[in-house]
Amino acid sequence: MAEGQGQAAPDAVLTRIGQVVMLHHAGDREEARHRLLGLWAEIGEHGDPLHRCTLAHYLAGTQDEPEDELVWDLRALTVAEEVAGGPAEYEGGSAVRALYPSLHLNLAADYARLGRPDAARAHLRRAGDAARALADDRHAEGVRAAIRRLRIRLDEDGTRGGWGPPRQRP
Repeated sequence: MAEGQGQAAPDAVLTRIGQVVMLHHAGDREEARHRLLGLWAEIGEHGDPLHRCTLAHYLAGTQDEPEDELVWDLRALTVAEEVAGGPAEYEGGSAVRALYPSLHLNLAADYARLGRPDAARAHLRRAGDAARALADDRHAEGVRAAIRRLRIRLDEDGTRGGWGPPRQRP
């Protein structure tokens, strides 16, 4: 907690990640990827798990190839699972666990694009299960709506991949 303010001090790395994500959402995918990779190199493979998970999550969305996107999404999930199996006192643990629905949703979309509907459905189920723990807010409703849309697509399209433009990270 910030002294005398009654609120947590801002996390400079998460702020920097957020700034790069805004750059990506504004359409500069390549520059966003370059900056996120710079942050990844800065914090390293053993940096704060929340930073690594968040970076990998957003780096996936900047990739040009679905296979590369999958690699980063799997890396994000691996970090989240390390936190879940690690010490309960890690203060970023609840923030990492809150990413589970989005992590699984993105993996489901990756597998669907790659023509692997069984893997896509498995991660979609996990996304739906994890989404039940989310608060009832705008973000959670967006994630739940994306889960519903992907479920419908999988039911209608079967194994067809290559759906539209790259997704925005929930």
